Formats: sequence, structure tokens, C-alpha cells
Amino acid sequence: MPIPDFQTCMLPLLKYYGDGAEHKNRDSIDALAQEYKLTEEEQRLMLPSGVQGVFDNRVNWARTFLKKAAVIECTKRGVHRITKRGLDILKKKPDRIDMAYLRQFQEFKDFRALRHVKPEEVEPELDSGTKTPEEALEGAYQKLRGDLAADLIQRLKSCSPSFFERLVVEVIVKMGYGGTRKDAGRAIGTSGDGGIDGIIKEDKLGLDAIYIQAKRWENTVGRPEIQKFVGALTGQRARKGLFITTSEYSSEAEDYVSRIDAKVVLIDGETLAQLMIDHNVGVSTVGTYDIKKVDSDYFSEE
Repeated sequence: MPIPDFQTCMLPLLKYYGDGAEHKNRDSIDALAQEYKLTEEEQRLMLPSGVQGVFDNRVNWARTFLKKAAVIECTKRGVHRITKRGLDILKKKPDRIDMAYLRQFQEFKDFRALRHVKPEEVEPELDSGTKTPEEALEGAYQKLRGDLAADLIQRLKSCSPSFFERLVVEVIVKMGYGGTRKDAGRAIGTSGDGGIDGIIKEDKLGLDAIYIQAKRWENTVGRPEIQKFVGALTGQRARKGLFITTSEYSSEAEDYVSRIDAKVVLIDGETLAQLMIDHNVGVSTVGTYDIKKVDSDYFSEE
């Protein structure tokens, strides 16, 4: 079944605490994963940031809001238990507990009021139950990043061949390849020998070489073009190749490189744009937001 949203997790989580005992946060997550019959793959699914699991994040937020409504309480770090209010709620056997349900409690309303803005103005997705705050934030970030990548791809396709070669050099060097920028700059765009546009050092010592073909293309790059490049590698007795394009590759081309002896990496326009963003090539930072949480160790008096 699909991973439940954080509001759907609220009632099952409260029922888990219904025995009145103290429970570790990790144990509650595992218990709900079993209740929802989540597969190992679903349990391992990460948020785009890769910092936390999607299901873990949703259960943790369900727990946070239950705690803010004083239906569960934290007894020590990472451990919670149900309160009398929580037990009273379970006696009523509600069909669902969500943000709207919790708004009947003053503690929860006070918590929302601390944000100094109207919740409906800043948290429409939160109240509708589709996303946790992290998911909403990361979703917005990925949308901005996707739009930026699309803009970069269009600019890559319209730039001159020489500019594109310099850009490729910049990305490769910032990734740690090519030796110095001067070395890489001399190598790219000078060979043109049998389908090879340039040769760069794999590392700063030049222990191995990577043969490159970099092309601004509109159409899909098919297997014939890759075979031609691999043939050029063979003629040079080269073992490693990098094919960079502003378009994309056919499934036949990708299948072909997966079955040959030479190590050939295919970088399409989308991947190149993402690498540019990751390594700050052709982009600039317009804002930085630090996401912080309470440091529980700081408040420990033990």
C-alpha cells in the first residue's frame, strides 16, 4: 500500500501509545510500518535531501503534533507515552485524528499561534494532509531546481561550440578531474581525432586518461553515435570515455554502454545541468535558509 501521510498516522500512533507504557520513537515507527505492511523498499524511501526516510519523517511529525495537543508527552529524550487526554480520546473511538481534530485543544491552537502568521496562509498542504513541513519545503526546492535546470539546458543548446567546451572544462575540473584547469582547457577541443574531442587527466597526477566527446545536440543520441565513439576509444587503446550532450540518449545507446568492456559514462543535458548546479557553474546563490531543530543535549541537566 502507499505510504500514509502524516495525518493518517496520527490515530494509529496514538493507539500504539494506548497501553500507557513508555515507548521509544524508533519502536513506534517500526510498529506502524508493520501495521501498514510497508515493504522494505517503502521503509527505505528517503526524502530528496537524503537526510531522513519519508515514513520516519511522517510518523515523527504525527508524534510532534500529538504532543503539541497534549495527547502524548515526552518522558525523556526519544521516549513518549500517552496522557489522560489521549486515553480519553481513544475511549471516544474517533474515526480519524488530524490537524482539524487537534484544533479543539487550546495547547495546539497556542502552538500554531506562535508562528505569528495565519496557518491557512502558509500551511495549506500541511492542513490538507499531503505533506509534512520538510516535504513541502523540499518539494518547493526541487521545483525551483528543476526550473533552473530547464533554463540551463536551453542556454546550453544556444551557446557557441567553443563556449560549451569551456563550460564542460569548468564542470569537469570542479568535479575533481582534469588536473588543473589549464591542463583540461588545453585538452578539450584540440584533438578531434576519430570522434574524440579531447583527453583529460583522471586525477591531478595524470595516472590515467579520460577521452571525451562533448556535443550540443537537439536530437536524441542513438547507439550508432556511441558505437563510433567507442570505436575511437579502441583505436586509442583507451579504457575510459565520457560522452556529454545537451540532449538525451536512446535506450539502445544506454544498453550498449552497459555491455561493453570499456567504461563509458553518458551525461545527458539534464545531468549536465544538475552537475552545473551542484558545482556552481553558471549559477549563483540568491538565498540560503538554515533549517534548525532543538538541541536536546543542550537542555539535558543530567
